[in-house]
Amino acid sequence: MSRKIAVLGAGSWGTALAVHLSGKNLPVYLWDHDLNHIDTLKKDCENKKHLPKINFPKSLNVSTNLKSVIIDADYFLIVVPSEASRAVLDSILAQTQSKPISVIWAGKGFDNQTTGLISSVFSEKLPPESRFGIISGPSFAKEVAGGRPAAVTIASEDRIFASELAALFSTPYFRVYTSEDVPGIQLGGGIKNILAIAAGISDGLGYGANARAALITRGLNEILQLGDKFGAKRETIFGLSGLGDLVLTCTDDQSRNRRLGLALATQKTLEEAKKDIQQVAEGAAAAQVVNNMSRKFGLDMPICSVVYKVLYEQMPPEQAVTELLEREQKPEASS
Repeated sequence: MSRKIAVLGAGSWGTALAVHLSGKNLPVYLWDHDLNHIDTLKKDCENKKHLPKINFPKSLNVSTNLKSVIIDADYFLIVVPSEASRAVLDSILAQTQSKPISVIWAGKGFDNQTTGLISSVFSEKLPPESRFGIISGPSFAKEVAGGRPAAVTIASEDRIFASELAALFSTPYFRVYTSEDVPGIQLGGGIKNILAIAAGISDGLGYGANARAALITRGLNEILQLGDKFGAKRETIFGLSGLGDLVLTCTDDQSRNRRLGLALATQKTLEEAKKDIQQVAEGAAAAQVVNNMSRKFGLDMPICSVVYKVLYEQMPPEQAVTELLEREQKPEASS
């Protein structure tokens, strides 16, 4: 019997995963809070705004009716900005009446309310015996929806559930690894967005490949520092959801966070830069959360710190680079 999958969030990544799963002839139901957007998707049978020229498979059902999408779903794939995760989860729980459910989080951010990991929201709200997993890795939406090769990781504290999800998502062109490191997969996916903003600023200022490589390498060290505080495994940070996603988002203009940095380098404000890319760049919100985390733990995370200052303290991008370069000399192996 086919398993019904409810995909909540019809941006580029949510649509891409819905297309990917429905391509396996699974009954997939796609919903978004923007009902006008959903009506357009139904009419066009594609997401012209975010994924043009990717036709929807016949088994992909696009609906404005949240209740019909949620009812009898076997899996709930949540693909919304982090700040909307609580509201979407509450909507699901209101319809499922506190029954155990299976949830997959496909976002890459933090919980803005508690300035903590998004998994804490699900741990707090999910009914007993529910199952929870996270999918992350170097995977641009357009390439996944177009059937181009990719590899990702699915993490869950429930090893059996992680394997079940790996089988659900796997195809000959979409390889899925499993992990039990739920903190590690979140930190890699969340912090790399901040570092992609830094890479975009650097490239936008014309600083070149040497500077970009240094930012990626030293940025990885910042992910490792915070990962140690949350008990993340270093092999996770060096894996697909950490180093893999970091390299991808820092080096390719399909990354909305990198594009945000490129816009900031032209002296645009954060709001002006957001209008330019016309999509949510999770790195902007993540910068606030990670800035609070680094202060809480007494960590030295200079790249994340200067990105925060550019975004929220109006530090000129050139000054941010100068601040990084003029830091006190120290051994590379130190933090």
